[in-house]
Amino acid sequence: MSGRSDVKAVTITADTVALDADGISVAAAVGNNAALVIGGALASGGSVTLSHGRIVTILSAGDDSGISFTVVGTDVDGDSQTESITGANAGTATGAVYFLTIASITAVGDPAGNASAGVNASAADVIFAGRARLKGIYLTSTATAGTTNFLEDSPTGTSLMKLSSVASATATRDVVMPDEGVVFIDGIYIQYTVSTFLTMTVFHA
Repeated sequence: MSGRSDVKAVTITADTVALDADGISVAAAVGNNAALVIGGALASGGSVTLSHGRIVTILSAGDDSGISFTVVGTDVDGDSQTESITGANAGTATGAVYFLTIASITAVGDPAGNASAGVNASAADVIFAGRARLKGIYLTSTATAGTTNFLEDSPTGTSLMKLSSVASATATRDVVMPDEGVVFIDGIYIQYTVSTFLTMTVFHA
């Protein structure tokens, strides 16, 4: 009989890629029902692979409120994901789900002017994709304070806990959950603002 604990440790290094309005596709004219060119600073070989899940933004120079843009890629679990983002009127339209990879972005309609695509400053990752008990967290802060959301089901699911970091590059937090820990029925996911912690080790069972 083994005396080994069932507790597992997952260490996350926070995303440090800042908000980038044209990191996926730089501003250019886009034809009717045509694809944006995936060639921004975050792209390689015509697609984007990110270290953590990020929310896609579309910046329109004209009035694109009557059309939409279809984003195709994968989520933080590696599963296929498609999102339709309604365009903005000379501004930025922001998606609602987190993409780990982006394979294409296509206009559904005729953009009124140049359009670009990028990511905002919100990031997400998966700790464990099944039922789990959150037992503890060890976090190292950065110079920027922030709050990490712990959610079940997905990075946009139900928040069961929040943990704050402080604005100090040397500060750490060591949190132990009481009793049997916090139960996440459908997986443990985190959501945070980039660069608001350095590393985080999450203990779950």
